Amino acid sequence: MSNGNSPEDERPTEDVSDSVSEEARPSIGRALQQARIAAGLTVDDISSATRVRIAIVHAIEADDFTPCGGDVYARGHIRTLAKAVRLDPAELLAQFDAEHGGRPAPTPAAPLFEAERIRPERRGPNWTAAMVAAIVAVIGFVGFTFVKGGDDGGSEASVAEGSQPSAGESASPSAKPKKPADPKPDPTESAIAAAPRDKVTVKISAIDDPSWLSAKDHNGRLLFDGLLKQGDSKTFQDDEKVDLVLGNAGAVQLYVNGKKIDDFEPGSVQRLTYTKGDPQAG
Repeated sequence: MSNGNSPEDERPTEDVSDSVSEEARPSIGRALQQARIAAGLTVDDISSATRVRIAIVHAIEADDFTPCGGDVYARGHIRTLAKAVRLDPAELLAQFDAEHGGRPAPTPAAPLFEAERIRPERRGPNWTAAMVAAIVAVIGFVGFTFVKGGDDGGSEASVAEGSQPSAGESASPSAKPKKPADPKPDPTESAIAAAPRDKVTVKISAIDDPSWLSAKDHNGRLLFDGLLKQGDSKTFQDDEKVDLVLGNAGAVQLYVNGKKIDDFEPGSVQRLTYTKGDPQAG
């Protein structure tokens, strides 16, 4: 009789903790959907803020990346949606690479620089153009000398005749003191001056970074829906109210009815409504 272990006893034990953690981690689409719902945003809000089509947002939340058009575009959409719902894109991209065979290989850079090897044919100097330029320079110099000599003769004749210029003539236009440059207007004062009291006026400027912007009037008509690039500004007016969706609220400078609103965090998505009178966030 043998006292050794049976084959069943020699089987390696499975790492139960790893399998449990893999099962507990939500899928990419599920994680994005949960974060969107927790932020109180609809699919329409995400589509307006990120410019990703509604159908693609629905597909990604269902873990269907086929409509993205390839792994490279799918990675870009995942990164954009993760930032919009305040998730870390790196973790989701690492999960996507692990599930789809790793990160796609970079495109070879050699073909992109083939055009630099083709140099234009060297040409000889253009003697005709050089000759024309020299003739023009000589004619200009002769004309200037002639005019200069005529002015000097006239001045000498005036002095010889004993004429004295008057006090008004002695002061040439070039001797007038220059006016100081007008100071640049304060953007706050400009915003206040441009805000009539019988309307609601909203001015938005992208100062630090681009921001997604959607604006509607009191009838729900879309006034603007797109990316506000850094340095660009938009102004909206309505008789009753203006509805806004800011995809990166901390990157913009917002004036409502001439008053500055600057209490937003970078990367935050804000849905706002403003009416006549003091600014009131909806």
